[in-house]
Amino acid sequence: MMDQSYLLDILNQVAESKMDPREAVEKLKDLPFQDLGFANIDQHRNIRTGCSETIYCAGKTPEQVAAIVEKMKENNSRILCTRASQEVYEKVREAAPEAVYHPVARLIVIKQNEDVVSEKTIAVVTAGTSDMPVAEEAAITAEFMGNRVDRIYDVGVAGIHRLFARLDRIRSANVVIAVAGMEGALASVIGGLVDKPVIAVPTSVGYGASFGGLSALLTMLNSCSAGIAVVNIDNGYGAGYLASKINQL
Repeated sequence: MMDQSYLLDILNQVAESKMDPREAVEKLKDLPFQDLGFANIDQHRNIRTGCSETIYCAGKTPEQVAAIVEKMKENNSRILCTRASQEVYEKVREAAPEAVYHPVARLIVIKQNEDVVSEKTIAVVTAGTSDMPVAEEAAITAEFMGNRVDRIYDVGVAGIHRLFARLDRIRSANVVIAVAGMEGALASVIGGLVDKPVIAVPTSVGYGASFGGLSALLTMLNSCSAGIAVVNIDNGYGAGYLASKINQL
């Protein structure tokens, strides 16, 4: 994997005269980015942020995604593709037979090494079953980044006793991701019950006046519960990534 240990290994080999500087330059020449003509792969991102670039598949052809995966595999042992269709997955498998598709989350996960799992847990909580696609995107993203995840689904405020029945599990987590559509009240309720950071994810689930998730977004942004951060509508990936950063501090 092109991370800090990769870079240090090359520099140490040069310092110990085990590698010619010209060979090191050859290995590092594609470090900032690789130009594929239609995409510039940020090979330096793992060193800067601790996680390799994620491939956002929406708007790309299956052939483009497969080409990016094939090139990324040269320097990255773990690759995540978001918003991927079955058609994209079938093409990616030609470049990466080990790829695994999660259809509910629309994620393709390519892992070639074992995860370093954090001892602390991220709880992913949904208001309803219809919020599961976004919640699974968050949960699998967090797992991909080496975190333990506890899924607690369908515990929305319309039957708030369901939430209270699982409050011990939610409170035991180090970070909570609250995923809700409709009016988006779940995040405010959880924010008033736990002493951990809450990441609120509004979803586009709801009837006409929910305006495709805008109603839930505004509710979460206007929450009177402190300690809540809000990501964009349906952005499970962003929530999972942020939760991982917090969990691994």
